[in-house]
Amino acid sequence: MPASPPEPSEVPSAALSDVELMHRAVANAARVRGTTAPNPWVGAVLSVDGRLFDGATEPPGGPHAERVALNKAAGAARNGTLATTLEPCGHTGRTGPCTEAIIEAGVARVLVGVADPDSLVGGKGVARLRDAGLEVVVGVGEEAVREQLDPYLHQRRTGRPWVVLKLAATLDGRTAAPDGSSQWITGDEARLDAHRLRARCDGILVGAGTVRADDPSLTVRHVEGRDPQRIVLGTAAQGAAIHPCWELEGELVDVLDELGRRGVIDLMVEGGAGVAADFHQAGLVDEYVLYIAPALFGGDDAVPLFRGHGAPTMAQLWRGHVRSVDRLGSDLRIDVFPDPR
Repeated sequence: MPASPPEPSEVPSAALSDVELMHRAVANAARVRGTTAPNPWVGAVLSVDGRLFDGATEPPGGPHAERVALNKAAGAARNGTLATTLEPCGHTGRTGPCTEAIIEAGVARVLVGVADPDSLVGGKGVARLRDAGLEVVVGVGEEAVREQLDPYLHQRRTGRPWVVLKLAATLDGRTAAPDGSSQWITGDEARLDAHRLRARCDGILVGAGTVRADDPSLTVRHVEGRDPQRIVLGTAAQGAAIHPCWELEGELVDVLDELGRRGVIDLMVEGGAGVAADFHQAGLVDEYVLYIAPALFGGDDAVPLFRGHGAPTMAQLWRGHVRSVDRLGSDLRIDVFPDPR
């Protein structure tokens, strides 16, 4: 997990460039990811008179990151520079407009990582600040911010959650033995990391077949964090460990549309070779997380990563790009993203 940023007294603001301020805001946002849905996980930092005040969006109903930082400054924000990973809101929702709080506090400069595609914001926040005479710089540290906020930006653009397909396999690409047993392919460190991934997501989906076969609880048990909303494709028997859950049926695109309407931003798919294949073949996966164990079944009768027919020719092979590879004990975690369409 990212290290907590230092306290305001430890880093003089004059030592930090605009990009460094934004990277600190990104670190602040990382600490609250998985706790803010349906709001985005936003980080902020206020630099004023040689001091830094950190902020991060609180759970729904609580203040946004900008207000948290301003509140910590306790009225001492005048002529300061505020860095925020996402464009400040200019409308009233559960909380008041952040733009008005920034203006009233006397902030002189605002650094914005990315503009907010939400129709309620969509450039209005930046325009309001500029109309009030503040200097606003958009795109500071944009690459790091966009990578962190990709699921939120995707959900606001498409209306559907960002789909993270989590898979655990042996070196020869098998996820379970011929008798159906699959616990445990990977070791303790990889399983701990998978729970961190669960805690990052606000929804987790499996197929009804996985519920019948494994009776998973799909909770966050090994790390601190909030349990994601549990979702079953189909129905789960009374008494199944996955309850309480949402039970949905229909075409996957319709399921994703419904989950988007319900406010799910970051959706983890963790259910079976059949469900994995359905999402993959439909082109609905935005991020693949593979945990690879140094183990071999040594044959072709164990359960593969995906069921059904794959690409019939090399010309139709799916290709993506690796963003990161991490060693977790004896296992590897490989993060793969589709190439731009």
